[in-house]
This record gives sequence, structure tokens and C-alpha cells, in this order.
Amino acid sequence: MTQDRDRTDRFLPLKPFVLDVLIELADGKKHGWALIRDLQQREGGERILPTNFYRTLRALRADGLIEEAKGEAGQDPAERRQYVNLTALGAKVARAEVKRLEALVVDPRARKLLKGRLRADASAG
Repeated sequence: MTQDRDRTDRFLPLKPFVLDVLIELADGKKHGWALIRDLQQREGGERILPTNFYRTLRALRADGLIEEAKGEAGQDPAERRQYVNLTALGAKVARAEVKRLEALVVDPRARKLLKGRLRADASAG
């Protein structure tokens, strides 16, 4: 258990985009363009540059957080879709990051900041 924790802690904190990718893959394997589309919808339509996206996927693969996955049954072999899947380590790292973020939000000082922000947002609108 300690070994797993040491291994996951070395990745934390995750960059927000990396966490978004891992969360999207928690539902199962996806090919690159489907993943980009889902991430863009999650980010409110913000454009994702393919170069940055595929560089991130290569880094996640090199770190062992994601792995290549087989395509869908019946998929045309001529299609060059690359499917990726979350690894067990990737799921542990994503869970650890979500727990870390959750601990920040339940901290009374953080909640106080959020309440203050909510009041400021309400008075501005």
C-alpha cells in the first residue's frame, strides 16, 4: 500500500488538463478525436490544439497512466484511430488527485473563501 501511495504521489498535483483526460477515460477507452470532442464540451467549447493533446497523451502513456487499447469490433482497419485506455495506475492517480482536491474544498478555510466568492458573484450580477 505504501509503495502504491509513493508511486501515485509523485504525479501530484496533476495539471487540470491531465486530470480532465484521466476523468474522461474513467468511463472506458476512447479514440483521440472522441476524447478531444468530449474534452472540448467539458471545457465549454474551448479549442484544444491537437499537437498539445497528442503530446499529453504520449507523456501519459510514457508514465504508465494510459495505454493503447484495441479498436472497436468491426472497425475498418484502414481507419487510423488510436484508442487509449486508463491503466490501473492511471485510475489510482486520478482518484488520489480528486481526493486531494476534495480535501481542499472541505477545508473550512476554503469553504469560507468559496462562500465569500459566491456572495461577491451574486452582488455583481
